[in-house]
Amino acid sequence: MTSPPIFGGASLASFIDHTPQARALGMQLISLDKSGAVLSIPYREDLIGDPDTGVIAGGVVTTLLDHACGQSVFAALGVPTSIATLDLRIDYMRGAEPGLAVFAHAHCYKLTHSIAFVRATAYDRDAADPLATAQAAFMLSANSTVPSLDLPPSGAGAGAGA
Repeated sequence: MTSPPIFGGASLASFIDHTPQARALGMQLISLDKSGAVLSIPYREDLIGDPDTGVIAGGVVTTLLDHACGQSVFAALGVPTSIATLDLRIDYMRGAEPGLAVFAHAHCYKLTHSIAFVRATAYDRDAADPLATAQAAFMLSANSTVPSLDLPPSGAGAGAGA
């Protein structure tokens, strides 16, 4: 995959920085292009859902999958527009391995004039051994206008305090 596309002077990585929940989870954009998005969340003790096993909470994986799906829609569209998750089905197969980052790969496989359809997989050590899979649908142009995020140009202000 290539570098994140630029929308109005801001990279899609900036959209993650401007989403409070994604920022709080330490979500990172690994790669993004028209073929899909890969995002990750590092393993942290404050994200553990089961203290006895050290497994990351399922809600963290859900958030990662939803965000990766949305990023893949933005990449497939190639232009900024508001989107909203209409449906997100997740099948959990196993808990994440304690100590490892969790990754999500999402691919927007169909765009209509009003709906985007996405498939995604969450994994830790090996993408061939997923933690969970997701199927999602997103409404396109969810708002009549795209809100101004007041984003800095790509690369500007990286690491600046929030």
